[in-house]
Amino acid sequence: MTSHPDGPVGGSRPRPIIHLSHEQDVFARGRGVQDHIADAITAFAGSMAFVYVHMLWFAGWIAVNEGMFGQSVVFDPYPFGLLTMIVSLEAIFLSTFVMVSQNRQAARDAIRADLNFEASVRSAVWSTNMGRAMGLDPEEIERQAHELMAKSRTRMEKDMKHPG
Repeated sequence: MTSHPDGPVGGSRPRPIIHLSHEQDVFARGRGVQDHIADAITAFAGSMAFVYVHMLWFAGWIAVNEGMFGQSVVFDPYPFGLLTMIVSLEAIFLSTFVMVSQNRQAARDAIRADLNFEASVRSAVWSTNMGRAMGLDPEEIERQAHELMAKSRTRMEKDMKHPG
């Protein structure tokens, strides 16, 4: 008997070839350089390092422009119009990067949902066929499953109306 990556070849029945897609693989195929850049910026903007950099930047800007290092280095006197404009532009760009990342996360969630659906359908088909092979009645099992799901939904709705 010869060995084969999908199972033994020769005297026994061949094992079925099952192709499973992984969400990260499917998602990675659609990522470009711009997506990597947007993700990196969003990841940095959502970090404490970003907060610390801005605290130092603002403190330094204000210190320089309040004349702490001499009047000759002041370039944006109070009320700091240039700083206000830069921060506003930064906010616009950061909000755009966040929206891009949210859209990408929504796309990733859709891929994950599709793959979960495919796995559920595959599992249901296999379970039904195995049940039939064991002599079980698929309709009776489905009726029991519906009863259990209805009980579960009723309990969840009750818990949501009266938490605690």
